[in-house]
Amino acid sequence: MKKIVIPTDFSDNAWNATKYALELFKEEECTFFLVNTYTPAIANSRFMAAAINGVTIEDSVSLASKKGLQTVVKKIKKNYDNPRHKFNIISSFNLLVDEIKEIVEEENIDLIVTGTKGSSGLEEVFMGSNTVRIIKSIKNCPVLAIPELFDYSSPIEMAFATDFNRFYSLSELQPLITLAKTFKSVIRIVHVQYEIKALTELQHFNLGMLRKYFNEVEHYVHTVSELNSVSKTLEIFSSELDIHLLAMLNYQHSYMEKMTREPVVKRIAFHTQIPLLVIPELGMAPPSNAFKKEQKVLVK
Repeated sequence: MKKIVIPTDFSDNAWNATKYALELFKEEECTFFLVNTYTPAIANSRFMAAAINGVTIEDSVSLASKKGLQTVVKKIKKNYDNPRHKFNIISSFNLLVDEIKEIVEEENIDLIVTGTKGSSGLEEVFMGSNTVRIIKSIKNCPVLAIPELFDYSSPIEMAFATDFNRFYSLSELQPLITLAKTFKSVIRIVHVQYEIKALTELQHFNLGMLRKYFNEVEHYVHTVSELNSVSKTLEIFSSELDIHLLAMLNYQHSYMEKMTREPVVKRIAFHTQIPLLVIPELGMAPPSNAFKKEQKVLVK
């Protein structure tokens, strides 16, 4: 049974991510952890009342959080009643990232599904600040970020962005391989180059290993010239090939790290496009439940 965390602030954006997760895993046994956190302001002014009609501010916010989660579950059961799916609600006085980190560790979570939302003008942020914090902070669980206006589509065309400079382990790529097998997807390995040139010996080796890892799924390799920025290039590539999901590993000097550091003006449209699966660098961190199942598989 898969264990999936879905943070929610009860917005349309969060509901869209919830719908995507329910559709994506409709054929699988899953336990969903619906999480809402709250941090009410401390009443430290003589002009602010710490309690209204005997109910403290914290109690009031806590009650609203729990009621909101119960409403989400009712909405799910009304629109997506699925006997394969179970739901746990978690309402916590905590910071969202800290709470998710604790749940991932305690419950051995397989995946985090979160909505993304950008602001406008000077407040524009890449995929939404909470999403970026989750991606940067959670080191042992994949994160699937769903754009707020994206309508569900089975991920039969997926892209995996890489520069071939790092050796990937089979365990790290397992979430992507599992999805590809489930939906009989095509994986398009996309390499963005600032200047088109031949691969180095190391890059050739890493590409060869990727082909071995993907030997049971249909896959192709695409090399494309960088257009303005990595994020813009991947956005155009995904649009032209009708990609339904973009995946990449998150490690030092990776595309993911570069994209979160790019000037806002260069990446402004990216967060509105397609779901993004961010796979953490396992390193010495304990693998999550999804990874453990196939660690014993050796590539021949």
